[in-house]
Amino acid sequence: MRKLIGLTAMLLLLSQPLQAMDLQQAMTALPTAKAQGLVGEQPDGYLGVVKASTDTASVVQLINNARRAEYQKLATANGLQLADVEVMAGQKALEKTQSGHFILRDGQWVKK
Repeated sequence: MRKLIGLTAMLLLLSQPLQAMDLQQAMTALPTAKAQGLVGEQPDGYLGVVKASTDTASVVQLINNARRAEYQKLATANGLQLADVEVMAGQKALEKTQSGHFILRDGQWVKK
């Protein structure tokens, strides 16, 4: 009985998801994800998944959440609407995207 309880506890621990990615890890992973064509910049100021992989959705979500918070701060501080800041940030991100990385143009992912 004792072995069964121990085995059950071990199986429960092993079945739990690994520690979730944090923002710092996502920021570290972003350049590689962009270079591999997994992630691209969108005109709305946020990242998008170009090609799904194991951590791509987590990277995009964490960084987009941080961007949204920063955009909201900028909007509030400057008396602007969030949507206006998003569009300005998106335009800047598209302009700054390295050649060979993906951007969303007219609803299609294209290499810049």
